[in-house]
Amino acid sequence: MLRSKEIQEQMRNKVIEIYQSGKGYKAISKALGLQRTTVRAIIHKWRKHGTVVNLPRSGRPTKITPRAQRLLIQEVTKDPTTTSKELQASLASVKVSVHDSTIRKRLGKNGLHGRVPRPLLSKKSIKARLSFARKHLDEPQDFWENTLWTDETKVELFGRCVSHYIWRKSNTAFQKRNILPTVKYGGGSVMVWGCFAASGPGRLAVVNGTMNSAVYQKILKKNVRPSVRDLKLKRTWVLQQDDPKHTSKSTSEWLKKNKMKTLEWPSQSPDLNPIEMLWHDLKKAVHARKPSNVAELQQFCKDEWAKIPPQRCKSLITSYRKRLIAVVAAKGGSTSY
Repeated sequence: MLRSKEIQEQMRNKVIEIYQSGKGYKAISKALGLQRTTVRAIIHKWRKHGTVVNLPRSGRPTKITPRAQRLLIQEVTKDPTTTSKELQASLASVKVSVHDSTIRKRLGKNGLHGRVPRPLLSKKSIKARLSFARKHLDEPQDFWENTLWTDETKVELFGRCVSHYIWRKSNTAFQKRNILPTVKYGGGSVMVWGCFAASGPGRLAVVNGTMNSAVYQKILKKNVRPSVRDLKLKRTWVLQQDDPKHTSKSTSEWLKKNKMKTLEWPSQSPDLNPIEMLWHDLKKAVHARKPSNVAELQQFCKDEWAKIPPQRCKSLITSYRKRLIAVVAAKGGSTSY
């Protein structure tokens, strides 16, 4: 639908003249050949401002017509994963040409915002997560402060991995239509393993090749105990690990042989591992330095990991119980962490 032409000032004055003579909207509309809604708008403006002259506007009039807006909302309601580029093409079919950022802004004004979808959890994972949260809800703070949190992540040389977004309203993140199956280990240039505790960041290791059980055990042998000593953990410290390959038979035997006590961990639970927040900090800091090659990327990762403030680590562990409460409240489902 094309936007209607603006009514000339002379015609607007005629509307007011006839209105002042006592005629109603219907009669004015018929006499001047205008839409009744147009007549009503002109008169409303005159009564409010005392003039029919165009007043200063806050900005350029929007190109998105009411019809186009309805089309946008229908599209994202039908398929929340529709991209703004695809919506841009849909608008072109009704002769509306706008930038994709304009589409995002308009959807935002209607309460629809692009968000990264929550992972789809299996029933088994939901049950395990709820069990874990309930079991550890009343652990003393000292327990979490003596836990060595570990994980691995991939860091790209140029920018971040491509993220998929969905259009949704506030407080609808966990509706079935707004969650997607989990896909692990997508793209990236460097894979790193890291650990931390409440007292600060531990060691960071660059993973060369595929992270299998043998490689993982070598990383643990070289980095865990030195980190435990550096972070001054007590003799009752516990190792947290959250990847399936870490529970292989050979790794379990290796951990037992090396007398490393591990924390039983529910799968599909990145929101329960506070190291995810540190990965976010790391990637942001590394990308800000704009590494130009893999060697620089590796070095920047090590540099920035070592710079993570101990207070940042402390705060993540101090508030850890809130994560457990959130899982219990979600009955084992995904949380906002």
